[in-house]
Amino acid sequence: MSGGPALTTSQVWRTVARQPFVVVGMVNRRGQGRTVGVSPAVHGGDLWIAVADDDWKTAHLRHQPEVSVTVPVRRGGLLALVAPIPPATVTFSATASVLPADHAPDPVRRRLLRGLKVSDDVLAATVTVRLTPHGDLVTYGIGVPLLRMLDTERARGRVPAPPG
Repeated sequence: MSGGPALTTSQVWRTVARQPFVVVGMVNRRGQGRTVGVSPAVHGGDLWIAVADDDWKTAHLRHQPEVSVTVPVRRGGLLALVAPIPPATVTFSATASVLPADHAPDPVRRRLLRGLKVSDDVLAATVTVRLTPHGDLVTYGIGVPLLRMLDTERARGRVPAPPG
C-alpha cells in the first residue's frame, strides 16, 4: 500500500504471536454476527484457541468455519497511561477447524492450558480450534511511529497471510 509501512509477513505474524488476546468474529445459524475474545497460541502459520466442546462458540464454528480475527496490539508504553492512544491492530480472515484437544501440537496445548493439570474428563470435553489465515493480514499502526497513526493512509499496511 502506497505510503504505508514496509512490513513483512513474518514481522506481522511475530507481532500476532506475542499478543495475549484476540477477537474472533463468527456467524451463528440465524446469520447473526457474534464476537468473542480469546487467548490464543500461534504455531507455524496457524492461530489456535481452546474451547469447551459444548460451548456456543464451538457450535458456531462448526456451522460456519469462515471467521474474522482482529488482534489488538497495545502501543504507547507509559504514554498510553495518560493519553488516549488506540491499539494498533492486525485483522485477517481465517478458516476454523474444530479438532479434539489431543490433535493440537504439544506446544499449543501447553500454552492454551497454561500448565494446568486438567483431568481426563475436562480434557475430553475440550476442543482446540485451528484458525488458518488466508488472504492478507491487514494492519493499522504496526511498524509506524505513534504520531503516524493519526494519518490512516500511512498507518495501514497489508501483507500476505503466512503459509499454513
